Amino acid sequence: MPTKASVKTGKKLVIVESPAKGKTIAGYLGEGFEVTASMGHIRDLPQPSDLPAELKKSSVGKFAVDLDKDFEPYYVVSPDKKKKVAELKALLKDADELYLATDGDREGEAIAWHLLQVLKPKVPVHRLTFPEITREAIQRALLEMRDVDMPMVDAQETRRILDRLYGYEISPVLWRKVASGLSAGRVQSVATRLVVERERERMAFRTASYWDLTAELAPVDTSPGDAFKARLATLDGAKVATGKDFTDRGELKNQKVAHLDEEAAKALATALEKADFAVRSLDTKPYTRRPAAPFTTSTLQQEAARKLRFSSRTTMQVAQRLYENGYITYMRTDSSALSDQAINAARRQASELYGPEYVPDARRVYKGKAKNAQEAHEAVRPAGDSFRTPAQVAKSLTGQEFKLYELIWKRTVASQMADAKGSTASLRVGATAAYADGTTRDAEFTASGTVITFRGFMAAYEEGTDAARSEEDNAGRLPNVKAKDALTAESIDAAGHETSPPPRFTEASLVKMLEELGIGRPSTYAATISTIMDRGYVRARGQAMVPSWIAFSVVRLLEEHFTNYVDYDFTAELEEDLDRISRGEAGRVDWLNHFYYGDGTTPGLHTIVNNLGEIDARQVNSIEIAEGIVLRVGKFGPYLEKPVPADAEEGTQPERANVPEDLAPDELTAEKAIELMNSSGPEQHELGQDPDTGHTIVAKTGRYGDYVTEVIAQPTEEELAKQPVEYYKNGKPKPPKKPAKVRPRSGSLFKTMSVETVTLEEALKLLNLPRVLGSDAEGIEITVQNGRFGPYLKKGSDSRSIGSEEEIFTITLAQALEIYSQPKQRGGRTAAPPLAELGDDPTTEKTIVVKDGRFGPYITDGITNITVPGSMAIEELTREQAIDLLAEKRAKGPAKKPARKAPARKKVTAKK
Repeated sequence: MPTKASVKTGKKLVIVESPAKGKTIAGYLGEGFEVTASMGHIRDLPQPSDLPAELKKSSVGKFAVDLDKDFEPYYVVSPDKKKKVAELKALLKDADELYLATDGDREGEAIAWHLLQVLKPKVPVHRLTFPEITREAIQRALLEMRDVDMPMVDAQETRRILDRLYGYEISPVLWRKVASGLSAGRVQSVATRLVVERERERMAFRTASYWDLTAELAPVDTSPGDAFKARLATLDGAKVATGKDFTDRGELKNQKVAHLDEEAAKALATALEKADFAVRSLDTKPYTRRPAAPFTTSTLQQEAARKLRFSSRTTMQVAQRLYENGYITYMRTDSSALSDQAINAARRQASELYGPEYVPDARRVYKGKAKNAQEAHEAVRPAGDSFRTPAQVAKSLTGQEFKLYELIWKRTVASQMADAKGSTASLRVGATAAYADGTTRDAEFTASGTVITFRGFMAAYEEGTDAARSEEDNAGRLPNVKAKDALTAESIDAAGHETSPPPRFTEASLVKMLEELGIGRPSTYAATISTIMDRGYVRARGQAMVPSWIAFSVVRLLEEHFTNYVDYDFTAELEEDLDRISRGEAGRVDWLNHFYYGDGTTPGLHTIVNNLGEIDARQVNSIEIAEGIVLRVGKFGPYLEKPVPADAEEGTQPERANVPEDLAPDELTAEKAIELMNSSGPEQHELGQDPDTGHTIVAKTGRYGDYVTEVIAQPTEEELAKQPVEYYKNGKPKPPKKPAKVRPRSGSLFKTMSVETVTLEEALKLLNLPRVLGSDAEGIEITVQNGRFGPYLKKGSDSRSIGSEEEIFTITLAQALEIYSQPKQRGGRTAAPPLAELGDDPTTEKTIVVKDGRFGPYITDGITNITVPGSMAIEELTREQAIDLLAEKRAKGPAKKPARKAPARKKVTAKK
């Protein structure tokens, strides 16, 4: 590799990852520098199916990694990057020096190394990185140039090979035993397991009820404004049970607590109505609260989710734009430390905006909590040696960009501000309850309050919190009272409560858990969460993450047969090992050998996969919901099944019922399962008999929705046995012919119909579809029917959509001929209005709309189309997200069509 050289005066080629970043950098470098973008990685491991024929049968064929040559990766230039590589080579021919200015993390280091391997420069090469895209940072980077960090490259390459080995070995097992199209991943499988385990806890949870009392108290002879609320804490010295005192099975953790039911609570409230209340103790303590540390990638994602309702993906996309345009520092970091320039800028700005008293004498220094910080970047903060306030950037940023910048700015400035100060007071109030039977009980209530005397950093920013599982003690303003002061009870209310199950993960709380466990890297969490949603393992319900039943099957198989690979500690150790490789403390080859082949005591992944034994797919895909009712995950989704009793007649089929798609796993209780099974039988929805055929017509709920069908009795074994015997010519009897099974007519219900309300008349109309309207002038028959994409007319091979399902029964031949006289719309359908309009695209300046397509909703500006990801709700889709998705699609370029095979040459035989 060329060594560092002093800066020359010739042409200097600078390569970054993205055009936006390059445009910003070019504005600071000035003349003599030409900045271009590689558009991310220029090469990667290909799919094994894309390998040359001679390699498919070699040790490279399975993973595009040579297992016989120390896991040597077989890299290829991505097809969509060949043009870019040719462009970079052409630019390099005219350059005197090459500057690799990709990001300073593992991925950025690997991109720089791949550029060297492919471009093979013959000019001096310099590696430079900068935590922010500002003039000062770039000038500093030019003075601190270095070579490519090969241990970091090794760590990235190890991670890439590790993920290939993991996914390509385990995913095929999921295809065979659960369903095709599934995938396993080092981090995604563990993240899925976390979500599934939380749902299991919710399914096993049993509600417990408890009651307590709340008293509104006030000092004697004071104004009404001094009233405060206190909650019953002890009864005869025993702690009164709250939600925290119950297990998830609904049992008390400590039998010594006082567990009040409705009757006891109301009786106690009545007994306290005439009681004398007095202050028993008042405990006052000073209150101090420190500001939160500046943002790391993880805490930024968590806080943006809490306060801005951003998904992790949205947060990272918006942060990427802010970084590339010079507004914030690099957004992928495990560090919460700030540079001296940033600390000075934050302190100076806090003093100017809030006053000198809001800035402490000593500078605040933060250290990261991560076990091994991957990069040496600063925390995520506003860029520059002096910060721009939100007001100064408001006009130049989009809505999402401004919100995220403001959040980062507030957190950074607040991190260097003074502590918030005040005092907390805990008040205990007692009274003796006198019951009608003459018995008494001692009741003690508590109240607490906090008085902030100096807001400190809270004047700029206050950190958000995740929703708590249990009710917190109410903290409010307390009157000026002292021990033994008499109080008056203005009201005493008894209230019932129920314990709540563990809350489902949100994106913010899942990111927090992954970071606490040391699994994955914060920079990859957004991609991980998007993957498990796009794969159908998890779906969003508001902010909550709900696992699918197929996720239960996947996790169960992995837990039972690949225990280590979804173990939290094992996965965290893999991440620490990658960090050791990045620091040069471990070798890539030795580590991969141990992971894949194992050693004498520990089996590797290869050994485990090849010694799995027999996996009972039916067992893996079955979950007992109630006694005698099992949920099974089938090819077309989950369904309930009652196994056939042992004493049932031969040929008896098990009873089955579909599970509604929108029913969360924890909502499928034993009672709900029994209800679904009881309502699944056709006898519940018998509509009557067809007067023409005499067949019984029933309404059912099926795998694809509600429908009606006719019941046709098939011949029994006894009836078949009575058929006359036929003989072959040799006199042997022929086996009896089984009559062809008569296929019953069926028809899907309209969207306006339901199984409970559909009538026999409507059902017969549906069963007689398609409806023949007549013929055109050429004698071609025209019919009307309902299809997958709605109602339509059909004339030969020409189909035309019509407005609504109800028109199927009312449209006339004349109306159909009028429709056919009009020019055919694209796809045979009348253009539907867009689902949403999101404004203009800044690149094409065309209107962005969301439309409903054949394969689901998609975003388009009239030039580029991109399907709305499964993890995004159309109602929550913003203009900024749409712009990002369209930009990503443009960057990938048009999808490459598969090459057409040349027609086989016909063999020509020479004439004699």
